[in-house]
Amino acid sequence: MVRRFRRVFWQPPRPHGEAIEGRTVTFLELFYDLVYVVVIGRASHALAHGVTWRGVATFAVVFTLIWIAWLNGTVYHDLHARGDGRTRVFVFVQMLLLALLAVFAGNAGATSGAAFAVVYALLMAVLTGLWYAVRRLDAPEFGAITGPYLAGMVASVVVMGVSAALPPDPRLVVWAVVGIAWVVGGVLLDRTVAVGRSGIAASVSLVERFGLFVIIVLGEVVVGVVSGLAEAPEDAEPIATGFVGLMIGFGIWWTYFDFVGRRMPRNEPGARAMWLFGHLPVTMGITASGAAMVSLIVHADVARAPAATSWLLAGSVAVALVALVGVMSSLEDRRRFPTVYGPLLIALLTGAAVIVAIGWWDPAPLALVGSIVLTLVVVWFVAITRWLRLDDPGAASPPKG
Repeated sequence: MVRRFRRVFWQPPRPHGEAIEGRTVTFLELFYDLVYVVVIGRASHALAHGVTWRGVATFAVVFTLIWIAWLNGTVYHDLHARGDGRTRVFVFVQMLLLALLAVFAGNAGATSGAAFAVVYALLMAVLTGLWYAVRRLDAPEFGAITGPYLAGMVASVVVMGVSAALPPDPRLVVWAVVGIAWVVGGVLLDRTVAVGRSGIAASVSLVERFGLFVIIVLGEVVVGVVSGLAEAPEDAEPIATGFVGLMIGFGIWWTYFDFVGRRMPRNEPGARAMWLFGHLPVTMGITASGAAMVSLIVHADVARAPAATSWLLAGSVAVALVALVGVMSSLEDRRRFPTVYGPLLIALLTGAAVIVAIGWWDPAPLALVGSIVLTLVVVWFVAITRWLRLDDPGAASPPKG
């Protein structure tokens, strides 16, 4: 009975190299991502009601930590999880810790920082245990990546745990170092490991998970608009500003899912890391733009938008567009269809510069969101017209959303 239980309910994780062909995203993964909606929403809410330089810095650091935890859980599940009870138990343990993390995420830069650090260290400890179980099963050729990766996990647990004893400002600096170390370390590790020994080639299901995370943060744009309208007077200007502002989310969705979503990155050093870590500023920028909507709608009747809010909205959208350039550069389709992606990358960079200029101009809130939406429309139009000029446009047609 015990052997049968272990065989059916408590199997070891899949080692590197045992990818499941044709695997699709499971309901458990969707449930797991749903908890991140709450965690991200709490961090976004704090930024929406504290648009200052420190508030932006705190949000960027906290969002980075949240995204790193999501990345570790997502990649582990895609590469190594099974559909057994062991997988479910550990996913639910992570979800319990994430729910608690959400409680402290809203004020992580101040009074709740110590509690946030402790819970985050516990979450990373659980993920470290899962990755260690994989390392015990792996073939020796995968040691070049699993050894340093596991060492990074352990270091993150220790540093985050120790940071709980620090004052708020030094603690935030330590967290920033942890986030930077993950990005830099991941890029360097990816560049030093041979293609066949990485074990982290993106699968169709992993690409889909990243697309689903983009949808999660696009939901924060909707939340920002609704929250702003709920706080603003029921007048025409706030409603118009909110509705046009919501189109910023539409414009980003349109570009991402036409030219990035469900498209495979190249399985080669550099491109893999660019695709993975390029999604961090993309999703961070989208989330921050949603937070900016609250203040923008509340002040919809002023002659000029609040300067901090204007810079936050324009800067966050510009960051997302620039990051999309990096993500698109890593795609297989970037090489297959250079006449589409080449002009699109130029249009994205130009659009980002124009949007920054709009933020510097700082017009009225409705004019601000309207100008940004118009810029996003032009960027997409440049790409779609190039796509229509292909000899076989169906070969590069955007996936149906």
